[in-house]
Amino acid sequence: MDVVTLCLFLLLAVVVSGILSRLLPSALPRPLVQIALGAVIGTAAGTRVELDPELFFLLLVPPLLFLDGWRIPKDELFRDGKAVLGLALGLVFLTVLGLGLFVHWLIPTMPLAVSFALAAVVSPTDPIAVGAVAQKVPIPKRMMHILEGESLLNDASGLVCLRFAIAAALSGTFSLATAAGTFVWMALAGVAIGGAVTWLAISGKALFARHFGDDQGSSILVSLLLPFGAYLAAEHLHASGVLAAAAAGIAMTFAGSGAAVGASTRIRQRAVWDMLQFTLNGVIFVLLGEQLPGLLIGARAAVAGTGHEGAGWLAVYVIAIVAVLAALRFGWVWLSLQLTLFRARRRGGADPGSPPRRIIGAMSVAGARGAITLAAALTLPLTLSDGTPFPARDLVILLASGVILASLVIASIGLPLLLRGLRLPVDEGAAGERDHARIVTAKAAIAEIERVQHDLAANSDEADRYTDIAARLMAQYRERIESLGADEERRIEEDRNRGIDRELRLAAIRAERQSLFAMAERREIGLTLAEQLGRELDLSDARLTRLGG
Repeated sequence: MDVVTLCLFLLLAVVVSGILSRLLPSALPRPLVQIALGAVIGTAAGTRVELDPELFFLLLVPPLLFLDGWRIPKDELFRDGKAVLGLALGLVFLTVLGLGLFVHWLIPTMPLAVSFALAAVVSPTDPIAVGAVAQKVPIPKRMMHILEGESLLNDASGLVCLRFAIAAALSGTFSLATAAGTFVWMALAGVAIGGAVTWLAISGKALFARHFGDDQGSSILVSLLLPFGAYLAAEHLHASGVLAAAAAGIAMTFAGSGAAVGASTRIRQRAVWDMLQFTLNGVIFVLLGEQLPGLLIGARAAVAGTGHEGAGWLAVYVIAIVAVLAALRFGWVWLSLQLTLFRARRRGGADPGSPPRRIIGAMSVAGARGAITLAAALTLPLTLSDGTPFPARDLVILLASGVILASLVIASIGLPLLLRGLRLPVDEGAAGERDHARIVTAKAAIAEIERVQHDLAANSDEADRYTDIAARLMAQYRERIESLGADEERRIEEDRNRGIDRELRLAAIRAERQSLFAMAERREIGLTLAEQLGRELDLSDARLTRLGG
């Protein structure tokens, strides 16, 4: 009962953190608030949450990677694929090698394999942590897309490197050729298994829905089981479960686009995953805070094993590791941008000019660590193959926790300073593509309205009524086509008008909702009707809010 009660308090802390992070006026990201609340719980409670590392990893990592893969913008991911792969693969391998050697030099008592394990643990970045900072300071969309793509793939590459490092620590041997071959198999098989699991599950569910109807509960449950199914299937075949979970999420976009699933199912599915994402990330950071008091108590003993006395050395180690991480990331980002500019000049195109230095600095500072780093640190085995304790395990978890805290603080302070007042060119290609899509879909809607109108009017005595209603609807679509095809000055004017129209509609919808539930409180209408009409107003409110975002 004590553990169950403590888990409920952890969930309550996640809820409270969401409230506090919005009330605080500073750019304090939600993960730091959650860590602080977890530390309060860990100090006040006499019981600590103890989870088996493999169980902890299975429950938390696959759904987070799956969701990242599902929601990441695919066009932007493919467009910036070279930059994303460079950060997700090249920078991770450089970090594991460079930081691993540095940590072994800094702490000679830590075995080399364990040093590489620590480097692999802190190499992945966390888009959720950066996204929490982005709630307080706007991050350019293209930069955010690159960061999201990087974190999706470097989670997998970092965790695969961690697996090799743990295997080397357990066996005492390491073969580069064997590791390279194993990595290729794990990567290719993991991606294939993840995509296949998603395609089979979604296709089977869609086939069932077309013949027997859509069941919302089972459709949502299938999406919740997919990351675990892909992860377990890949691990059973000795492939990369983390890559399988990420690939399953990416495949979900394509496999689920044509599935026979209703709009209400998709809305509820999105809401369930929003709640799951918020809960899982919150629980991880609260757990980090909850374990900090106990970890700090053992910090002196952990640091003493390195040959130094005093817990202050822990801060020295963390600062040194963060400094090396920042230097490696800054150097890689700067070199990547210089190579990109060099290739652009070689192709003979227009000189793009040097990127703003603040962009390079922001890309470096934005490499915050978070949920995956903590989850990976806690998966370190408790003992070696012969039953002896895993060397420096507590120290690795302490250092990983310190890196998470330091990177979050640096991102929350550095990003607002670097991005304040920064003006970037508007992506005109995306706007033109969006307008083209709206024009084509509007023409398709007009054609379908004409067809349906003729079919309905042919079997009815009220043909004029169908003609009038169809003409009114088609006029709305033609107005959209004319506004999108207008000249630039008129388009700007139309955009302003649409902005004013959106604000007025939002105000009207929210007034409707307030009046609706006021009538329900006065018992003028039933609560069931109020909730039904309220959901309709919520959908309209959400749609208009997204259009203005």
